[in-house]
Amino acid sequence: MQITSFTEENYLKIIYKLSAETDADISTNAVAELTQTKAASVSDMLRKLSEKHLVNYQKYQGVRLTEAGEQVALKVIRKHRLWEVFLVEKLGFNWDEVHDIAEQLEHIDSEELVEKLDEFLEHPKFDPHGDPIPDPNGRMPKLTYQNLSEVKQGERVLMMGVSEHSSAFLQYVAKLGISLGSELYILEINDFDKSLSVQIAQANPQFMSHEVAKNLLVKVVK
Repeated sequence: MQITSFTEENYLKIIYKLSAETDADISTNAVAELTQTKAASVSDMLRKLSEKHLVNYQKYQGVRLTEAGEQVALKVIRKHRLWEVFLVEKLGFNWDEVHDIAEQLEHIDSEELVEKLDEFLEHPKFDPHGDPIPDPNGRMPKLTYQNLSEVKQGERVLMMGVSEHSSAFLQYVAKLGISLGSELYILEINDFDKSLSVQIAQANPQFMSHEVAKNLLVKVVK
């Protein structure tokens, strides 16, 4: 596989993330927003990635990953999520502390190290935020979770993951007493702003905004 820089890998990972949310080509502006880079600089990078056959890019029409580009992105994501597991399970970091550290570790270019790490961790399937870990062949498990904001009043769910990974959000969720595997019961949904009253395990009911609920991934308990 051809050598890619830190910046190129970050672009491929961001395009992969955006592509998972739509079947349409990804706009330069969408990439610029997530990379916090000017659109002109993004266009330059996309042309560079296109020359390496890692993306299909047409100016004014958007960008998609090629198969080769997707494999690079998945390898980076695999490393990132394995390192997050290591940092939480073996070094005692909290789930809100590991993203930035894993962002640095994910660029270490050693397949042998990654596979040794995977073996040491006993082949985890999910990272500390509930995100699936791609396998060594770059296959990403398909998940069928719902956002908590889509769940009906009176339903009971298990917390399976988050779609927002900022430290502030993860700290707030932990403050509510919610972690992976927590059982939530939807007591009430406010018609006005879609905020919720939620019972977490056996604790007293908690208020939860719609903004928080839409970033929690859950599955309904039958």
